[in-house]
Amino acid sequence: MKQASWDAAKQAFSIESKAILEALGAIDRVEFGKAVEVLAKAERIACSGCGHSGIACNHFAHLLCCIERPARFLSPAEAVHGGTGFLQKDDVLVVASRGGKTEELLPIKQIAKEKGAKIIAVTENIQSPLAVSADIILSMKVTRECDKYNCQGTTSFVVLSAIFDALQASLIEEMDYNNESFALIHPGGAVGKRFSKEQKNHNTRINYND
Repeated sequence: MKQASWDAAKQAFSIESKAILEALGAIDRVEFGKAVEVLAKAERIACSGCGHSGIACNHFAHLLCCIERPARFLSPAEAVHGGTGFLQKDDVLVVASRGGKTEELLPIKQIAKEKGAKIIAVTENIQSPLAVSADIILSMKVTRECDKYNCQGTTSFVVLSAIFDALQASLIEEMDYNNESFALIHPGGAVGKRFSKEQKNHNTRINYND
């Protein structure tokens, strides 16, 4: 590997770690609080985005399911072919786009608006078409992408994911969600095995004390 290649790798870590800290400063606490409140109470949550934003939204939908918030990723392609039928009045639509001008998301936002769903827009451009008339706007700040051409969806993906991770962390506190509930729905993988082992140890202690 060339020295320049290793230098680029190290710089990527530096750029993205600094970007996450700066992104926190761009978040409005009141708007963030509103987002947590509506996500905690919603009967259904849809998350939609394109490209790297879509991948982050897919991840967020899964995170929400892991704390028993009924969420799904809504593909922009499927959404305008009946997929928005999933959304009902007072449900929540989370849409994400760094520039806020992703054309595929605008019809989804309009449909959700007409159906009476609440819209959370996550974007760097709070004056963008995606942000205008959204019920809640979470502002994301991206210093620069980590590739030398500043064009790949790298740092922007990390920042968006950090915002979604922060929302989930807040929701766990807001709803007093506990590990026992998570253990019930996550018996698989290494995490499931750890929960199972912890539960067995707990039961053994109880029997011993009895």
